[in-house]
Amino acid sequence: MNVATAIGHNNPPDPIETITAAFEDARTEAEAWLDGKAVETEGQMKAVDELRGSMRQWRIGLEKGQKDATAPLHDAWKREGERWKPTIEDAKMIEGGLVALVDGFKKKLAAEKEAARKAAWEIAEKARIEAEAKIAAANVADIDAQREAKAAMDAADLARAQASAAQKDTVKGMRSVTKYEITDHRALLNWIAKNDRDAITAFIEEWARKNHKDKCNADGLKVWQEKEAF
Repeated sequence: MNVATAIGHNNPPDPIETITAAFEDARTEAEAWLDGKAVETEGQMKAVDELRGSMRQWRIGLEKGQKDATAPLHDAWKREGERWKPTIEDAKMIEGGLVALVDGFKKKLAAEKEAARKAAWEIAEKARIEAEAKIAAANVADIDAQREAKAAMDAADLARAQASAAQKDTVKGMRSVTKYEITDHRALLNWIAKNDRDAITAFIEEWARKNHKDKCNADGLKVWQEKEAF
C-alpha cells in the first residue's frame, strides 16, 4: 500500500463534509425549488418552510463547526499577538520620544533653511537682472565693459547654483502635514450640502439606518412595519 495513501486514509473526516452529509437530501430538494418561480399554494409554502428549517439547521451546524475549528487558531493568534504587543508598544514610545526630542529644533532649523533658500534665490535673481543689464549696455568695442559684463554673468550663474544647492539642503525627518479646524459647523454643513450632496446623502441614509427605530418622528423620515418571510 502506498504510504501517502495510508496516511491520508487515516485522516479524520472533514467536519464540513460530515455536517453537510446529514442534510444532503434536504439540500438537493431545496436546490430543486430554487428555479426562480415563487410558490403559489399553501402546500408549496409549507414544503419550502420545512426545507428552510432544515437549511437553517445545516447553516447553524456549519457555523458551530467553524467556531469550534477556528477558536483554537484565533486564541493562539491572540496569545502570540499579546506576546509581541508590549515590546512593540515600547519601541513605539521610544521612537515617538526621540521624534519629540528633536521636533522643536527641526522646525526651527527648517524655518532657517527656508529663509536662507528664499534669500539665495532673491540674490540670484538680482544678480541675473544686473548681469543682463550690463550685457545689454556693454559696448562690443569696449573690452573692459565686455569683461565686466562677463564677470557679472558668471557671478549670476554662481548665485543661481548656490540657490539650487540651498534648495536641496533640507532637514531630514520632516514632512508636511495638512491640518484643519472647523470654524463654523453650520457654514461648513451648508457648503457640503451645496457642493457635495453625495456625502450628505450617505450621512443621512446611515443616520436613518441607525436611528429610524428610536427617532421615528424625525422630519423627512417615514417609518412603518410590514410582514416578510424569514
